[in-house]
Amino acid sequence: MNKKKNYVLAALGLGMMSLPVWSAESLSEAFNSGDANLSFRYRLEHVDQDGFDRNANASTLLTRLDYKTATYKGFNFFIEADNVMEVFGDNYNAAAGNTPNNGQYPVVADPTGTEINQAWFNYAFNANNDLKIGRQRIILDNQRFVGGVGWRQNEQTYDAVSFNSKIAGSKLFLSYIENVNRIFGEDVAAGDHDNQSFLANWSNTWQDRHQLTTYYYNLDNQDAAAFSTATFGAAFKTHWPLAAHKMTFGAEFASQSDAHNNPVNYDANYLRLDLGLALEKVTFFTGYEVLEGDTNQAGAAFRTPLATLHAFNGWADQFLATPNQGLEDVFIGAKGNIEGFNWQVIYHQFDAESGSGDFGNELDFSVAKKLNKNFSMLFKAAQYDAQDIKTDSNKYWLMLSAKY
Repeated sequence: MNKKKNYVLAALGLGMMSLPVWSAESLSEAFNSGDANLSFRYRLEHVDQDGFDRNANASTLLTRLDYKTATYKGFNFFIEADNVMEVFGDNYNAAAGNTPNNGQYPVVADPTGTEINQAWFNYAFNANNDLKIGRQRIILDNQRFVGGVGWRQNEQTYDAVSFNSKIAGSKLFLSYIENVNRIFGEDVAAGDHDNQSFLANWSNTWQDRHQLTTYYYNLDNQDAAAFSTATFGAAFKTHWPLAAHKMTFGAEFASQSDAHNNPVNYDANYLRLDLGLALEKVTFFTGYEVLEGDTNQAGAAFRTPLATLHAFNGWADQFLATPNQGLEDVFIGAKGNIEGFNWQVIYHQFDAESGSGDFGNELDFSVAKKLNKNFSMLFKAAQYDAQDIKTDSNKYWLMLSAKY
């Protein structure tokens, strides 16, 4: 963790809250009663993309070791170390300057290295309120705006101060971020972004089926000015019975403008609609997502720089940055479980939001199985068929995981 980071906490008046009963009676007992975990994740990623001389084959192993103390007088401590190493070759471009001699290969953003992924102190004022300080994972809602990018071997974490509160069905999350530890690793400039950013997220659930969420994310990125934005939005989710089945519906809208040092003056909106039908063994779903842009103004498109982007707009990762013309994504899919195999298939149709343009289509498929309490496996494929922009890209993954 960068030692120059200093966290200045405002007096929140939270000390008056009652303290819960602690599990450890001494500091030594808190450390001796702690919990350690070890995990491994091997992944083979193959990328066949037009425009490159050779196909990428990234064979990498993530090893993760973590330790968490028991709680003592409201405090506990957690530390997590990651190592990513190449196995059987390095025939891929790890991006952002990590592998400058591998430009003949498509990008697979899994650089090698060893890092402290998380290291934080947490203080629980009571059962419903806590404060966390240090390098931490921040995952909000479906990770469309703020997430951990956990699909990549080097996870995105945050040097931050975060406050959580739960009151009568409502949840409040506040965070001040001083640094974003991005997936490209600490050896390159793109992997470490200084910030003075603020996150606020509130949600309320009622009748065990309705949920309303509102959020405000003010991002002040000192190293990437185009990421400095102010976003305000709201999302609603619900479900209801349909005969013996269940229907689900979701709607989300957000408005974004430039902020702080962003060189582009713009306003753009975000819209997402989801509809699903859960049957006994299979769930069907469809949706429509729009990120506004402006074909006449470069950089004036809605962006989500802290998101877990791989989970949206196709697994081929062709739209990690919103095109200047914006993006419309109409998708339909199904998922289910057959004899312990969890499967999913999704079809996307991509188009320009501003002006006209056919951005192509994509078919995604995955199947996963938990082999036992320690081992699991995943196969995944994405086939993107380009039209007016981008190039054809086919990606395949085989992943084996072990946790102890």
